[in-house]
Amino acid sequence: MPELPEVETVRMGLQPVIEGHRFTHVLTRRGDLRVPFPKNFVKRLTGREVTRLWRRAKYLLADLNAGETLIIHLGMSGRMSVFTEGRERNLGRYVYEAAPSEAGHGKHDHVVFETDAPARIVFTDPRRFGLMTILKTGALNDTALFKGLGIEPLSEEFDSAYLAKVLSGKKTPIKAALSDQRVIAGLGNIYVCEALFRARTSPKRLAKQVSLKSAAALVTTIKAVLRDAIKAGGSSLRDHKRVDGALGEFQHHCAVYDREGRPCPNNCRGVVKRIVQSGRSTFYCPKCQK
Repeated sequence: MPELPEVETVRMGLQPVIEGHRFTHVLTRRGDLRVPFPKNFVKRLTGREVTRLWRRAKYLLADLNAGETLIIHLGMSGRMSVFTEGRERNLGRYVYEAAPSEAGHGKHDHVVFETDAPARIVFTDPRRFGLMTILKTGALNDTALFKGLGIEPLSEEFDSAYLAKVLSGKKTPIKAALSDQRVIAGLGNIYVCEALFRARTSPKRLAKQVSLKSAAALVTTIKAVLRDAIKAGGSSLRDHKRVDGALGEFQHHCAVYDREGRPCPNNCRGVVKRIVQSGRSTFYCPKCQK
């Protein structure tokens, strides 16, 4: 499932063709994704201006000038592709291809948005675990999707004092605690492994045993790993692509994730090991991560 850097990369790619623009036409090719589309989905979007495009945890949110917000979750295999009419256009950091007539008509192209940028945005999801819904903007934090979500790890509020406080008393391993969306929103398996490695903290250490000094180191490495991953366009291990079709590149820079059996990059003479925690693979160096 895409984690924070992948979703943020998609948001950055969509922003030039959505934020400040209107949906001129919206088309759904089926009645649902993992849940049905809300009532009057197309009508509630058509003609509306997107006043803000932002991200919360692993969700994309487009605030509309009607006081509602379009919410998108990519699920396991969802992807947003952007096409522009006519010649290739450079909008921000992305170069978008001219839209072929078949764009949005593929077997797994389930939703097509046209904006006055002009641009065509196609949501493709072979496994249909994605989500699209519309909620009242002012009530987002009271809904089941967002109520109880933890702090954003790239925010100023995420600091050593916060992390030490939420980990205090937790008897779960630090890896599981950091992956808990109620503790930190958007942080997932890849980036927890990488942050723990940079902080030289064992994923098996109990959360309650993390000192304030160690919490400070973790905050620093979590922020650094996420920023590096966003700069690299996220990690393309399976389905993730940027909106212009390019692959993310952070997977080529991972120190331990998916590196089982390789020498530790810290030159400690250790070897990267894989264990299973909470049903997920954890990669770390037993020699230098204590």
